Amino acid sequence: MPAAELRRTRPRTGGRRNVPALAVIATLTMSGCAGWGGGPSGGGPNTINVLMVNNPQMADLQQLTAANFTAETGINVNFTVLPENDVRDKISQEFSSQAGQYDVATLSNFEIPIYARSEWIAPLDDYVAADPDFDQDDILAPMTASLSGDDGKLYGEPFYGESSFLMYRKDVLDGAGIEMPAQPTWQEVADIAAQVDGIQPGMAGICLRGQPGWGQVFAPLTTVVNTFGGTWFTEDWQAGVDSPEFRAAVQFYVDLVREHGEVGAPQAGFTECLNNLVQGNAAMWYDATSAAGSLESEDSPVKGKMGYVAAPVVETDTAGWLYAWSWSIQQASSKKDAAWEFISWASSREYEELVGAELGWSRVPAGKRASTYENPDYLAEASAFAEPTLAAIQAADPNNAGVQPRPAPGIQFIDIPEFPDLATQVSQDVSSAIAGQLTVDEALERGQDLANDVAERYQDREAK
Repeated sequence: MPAAELRRTRPRTGGRRNVPALAVIATLTMSGCAGWGGGPSGGGPNTINVLMVNNPQMADLQQLTAANFTAETGINVNFTVLPENDVRDKISQEFSSQAGQYDVATLSNFEIPIYARSEWIAPLDDYVAADPDFDQDDILAPMTASLSGDDGKLYGEPFYGESSFLMYRKDVLDGAGIEMPAQPTWQEVADIAAQVDGIQPGMAGICLRGQPGWGQVFAPLTTVVNTFGGTWFTEDWQAGVDSPEFRAAVQFYVDLVREHGEVGAPQAGFTECLNNLVQGNAAMWYDATSAAGSLESEDSPVKGKMGYVAAPVVETDTAGWLYAWSWSIQQASSKKDAAWEFISWASSREYEELVGAELGWSRVPAGKRASTYENPDYLAEASAFAEPTLAAIQAADPNNAGVQPRPAPGIQFIDIPEFPDLATQVSQDVSSAIAGQLTVDEALERGQDLANDVAERYQDREAK
């Protein structure tokens, strides 16, 4: 059926069945689920192959698909599920070759604009226009913007999204007579970290990622660079890694985590900082808004003790990042209509309500739809962090992340193919600086050389 003629035929509300877990597993097996790490099995006209990351929200989707989506549409879904690094490599190989083996894949807002430029993924605008029940206007505007290409067309739909904010122990600060500003500056955060460092046995003032990786230490650190007035590259492709502003930001971050941060900071990533907060080993944490669900879960020792405020700033009005795991259709897919049917269900309000009803509202893949933050059932579970999460996402502007124009969009990254390798290499030296093995100046001097190599490629292209 042509995209322009596509209409949803399944019911939007009601009629949900409560399927026992064993029945779900049996149905998944019958529908040809590839499981953890295999390739797609089967491939008839009513079957699509989906390649996705092994995050918990995707595991829930895998559990619910056969008994709901397949039962309603007759479209079977073969899932291939891999860890993040592995799935990125496999998606890159598959989509760059345009083999057409997978119809749908999970891509982030980092990959989608790059893949769109290469024409590896299909635009979704005609499907959205023909499917008003999907309600694209309900998708948060920053998400739509970050999943669009240079041509203004839409190439992805978010499954769940996040920004970043500051999480802190309200009880600890209250006990010390400290009031957390609604929009703190980084200096205010550093001052508070100094005051509460060691206030309880084993409690650090703050936890900050120090683990090497473009998606580890440089996820939060690049937002700090932005708000300090720095940038990886200027609009005319001049490398800025050793600029005074970039240096000031990295020096501040390194000093803060060395003086008042967690034990083992050079090896600490998202998971380690989450554990530190849950176990009472840190009073504050700057990181992803998605962490709040774990901090406020029923079995969390810090449930009800946490406060959430905007990402700290210096020279910018906001600093929170923007990230989304999203669905895209391979351009070479011969089953684009069926692929869109799956995407429109997996990213729908209907799917969120299904998760809430069958698995619990704390497991809803949130961060993408305005209606989620008006849903009383969701708010009953997420009242502590829902409003600051929504505010952080709405304030994020990937096209205006700092104080100066940029050559490519992105907040916690620069949306060019070379960025992961560049930032990962620089992060190794920054992590060494956190460990005291290098100075910040030494780390960024090496980083500037690497960034210059990237910048020269783009300067040469623009000169032609």
